[in-house]
Amino acid sequence: MMDAERLTPLTLLRAYAMGIFPMAESRHDPRIFWVNPRKRGIFPLEGFHISKSLARTIRRGRFEIRVDTAFEGVVQGCASRAETWINDEIYRLYRQLFELGHAHTIEVWQNEELVGGVYGVTLGAAFFGESMFSRRTDASKVALAYLVDRLRIGGFTLFDTQFLTDHLASLGAIEIERDDYLSRLERAVNRGANFDRAGPLPAPQLLLQRSTQTS
Repeated sequence: MMDAERLTPLTLLRAYAMGIFPMAESRHDPRIFWVNPRKRGIFPLEGFHISKSLARTIRRGRFEIRVDTAFEGVVQGCASRAETWINDEIYRLYRQLFELGHAHTIEVWQNEELVGGVYGVTLGAAFFGESMFSRRTDASKVALAYLVDRLRIGGFTLFDTQFLTDHLASLGAIEIERDDYLSRLERAVNRGANFDRAGPLPAPQLLLQRSTQTS
């Protein structure tokens, strides 16, 4: 454990480059500890799986997708659960990373209401997925689909999910050993990538077409 006031955005970026990331025990615990899993969850960027039902949801265009317009809302959405590792100090630090251009959000909106999203940290050609939330069926899956498309076009080579869950595995995430992860991480953080290279978000049909070409 350590005093969060000693942490800076630069400290966090250095930690990510070493393969570790911060968490808190709960929303109300001000202390932060470092996590270094023995096995790591990642999304192979060419292996993201869009099911037929998810493809139908995307094709129907029920949601509006935005990028980096509601960082606070996405983090609050991710923290709005009975148990969360996102405390005030973690929010403050990631807000600073966002202002520095190292944290990003993919947001899912419906009728001007934020109904889902994902946020994470970029460093070199690595994207570290922090958390996601969903208030509508498939909203977080749609956010991930648009995120993966953006990472591919931006030149990213590593999408770190920290841990592997059944939900992520159903979308194509896998689990690798720590040594393998660290090798991939070293290569990724020393490469260049650009989260904004993709430009405007693609229309649903184009997103699905590009996903089919790369999966």
